[in-house]
Amino acid sequence: MAVCGFCRSTLARDGEALRRIGASAELFDDHSPLQLGAAGRWQGVAFTVLGRLQLAYEGGRWNEWHVLFDGGRSAWLAEDNGRYVMAMPQQAAPPGLPARELLLPGAALALALDGRDWRVAAVVAARIEAAQGELPSVPRLGEPVQVVELRSTGGEVGSLEFGTSGPPAWAIGRAAALADLALTGLREAVDAELASRTLECPSCGASLEIKLASTRSIACRQCHAVVDVSKGLGAELTHHEQQAGAAEGGGPQIPLGATGRLDLGEGPQDWQVVGYQVRRTEPKPGGDDGDEDEDGYDEVYFWREYLLYSRAVGFAFLVDAADGWSWAVPVTGVPRVRGEQAQWQGRSYRQTEAYASRTTWVLGEFYWRVRLEDRTQHVDYRAGPRRLNREQTTDEVTWSEGDSLDASTLARAFSLPAAAHAALRPAVPAFKADAGSGALFVRIAVGLLVLFIVVAVVRQCSRDDCAEVRATFGPESREAQQCRERGRYAHSNSGGSYGGSSGGGGGHK
Repeated sequence: MAVCGFCRSTLARDGEALRRIGASAELFDDHSPLQLGAAGRWQGVAFTVLGRLQLAYEGGRWNEWHVLFDGGRSAWLAEDNGRYVMAMPQQAAPPGLPARELLLPGAALALALDGRDWRVAAVVAARIEAAQGELPSVPRLGEPVQVVELRSTGGEVGSLEFGTSGPPAWAIGRAAALADLALTGLREAVDAELASRTLECPSCGASLEIKLASTRSIACRQCHAVVDVSKGLGAELTHHEQQAGAAEGGGPQIPLGATGRLDLGEGPQDWQVVGYQVRRTEPKPGGDDGDEDEDGYDEVYFWREYLLYSRAVGFAFLVDAADGWSWAVPVTGVPRVRGEQAQWQGRSYRQTEAYASRTTWVLGEFYWRVRLEDRTQHVDYRAGPRRLNREQTTDEVTWSEGDSLDASTLARAFSLPAAAHAALRPAVPAFKADAGSGALFVRIAVGLLVLFIVVAVVRQCSRDDCAEVRATFGPESREAQQCRERGRYAHSNSGGSYGGSSGGGGGHK
């Protein structure tokens, strides 16, 4: 089907005939860098963006872009926390799927797919609100759909879409960083942060200037009310009151709007501080603030989180806690958890804490709808300085990973004045050793280096460059056959490889 770009008429194709079946609603202008006609490459195969679906849910909207690969395979480039996932539609839902009412956030599934663990990450009640361009099938505009998002220990995202009738649509996706897609034909470089929208604060009447297209909540600079803007321009605005000066954890030490260049696991990027929140732990049931209960939960403490935005990458977080500074980015997929151990990306993490929290103070803009009194359940894991965190609300589970960060690095990156350096507490060193252990440390380091080199050589010799292409497009697909042929040619001539990799990650919409 296709949507006329002029009058929004919806046209369905039946053989060689076209028939008008209705009209699509107007798209919500979200200033996405993608547009129809953009082209790129993923895992070595070229594609073109042909269409878009815009879905609405309680917390706002998200886009799913229809892309067509060379060879005729359709896929969906879906937005995921300011990042993207390339999802391939499957012929049928996986066998052994539990009843829909049993698909709850956090539930573990043993699907007959690839032996990997799958877990339910989110359950979202939504509707397809608008369409644009060419699509592989006729969307059910306006009808309610339930989207169940699954994530696997292999870094995959599974999407089940239940309509009002029939079996669910099933797709499997992988993270796709915009920087790795070699995109051309994007919208003009009108950065989302420059495309401002202005609303009136429902609490005090002051002007709310929204700079990010993905913003779902914004704090008023005058009265500090947290305003829900997820319904867009013209909608009735709801808000939560915040008392001025009630920031128990203190104000931001890195000012909103500041820009710094940091490497947060994806190479040096320019990051802008767009949001700030103070969060506090909540006592376990049966315990009082500050009083130890039978489980040993005895202290209420605060930490501060800065929301960072990069047009090229998406969103990330800086965390200022009692043990120093760290950064975190949402992950695609889900770690493998066994008891108090978690495995992710070849690392083994050990659980350190489990606790509940709530947000007590908010400044700036956020891509999710902030609710000040909502409780969030956390589980923290550590592997030396590396960190994993699991957060769960009533309808979603998200994971993030990161690393410790030195305060002096932050001060330099954001060009903070010397007077502000003392307020940035240095991160706690991950390891300590006395002088007598120096020789032993050197021997261990040399041994690990040799082991790393051996493992790298073995992996290089045994690498299957077409594994991801087969998993994505199918073992007998045209893309997989081309990969095998190009792989044989490359290894016999230059030792090169065919295909690519994708990075990035994210939580839910």
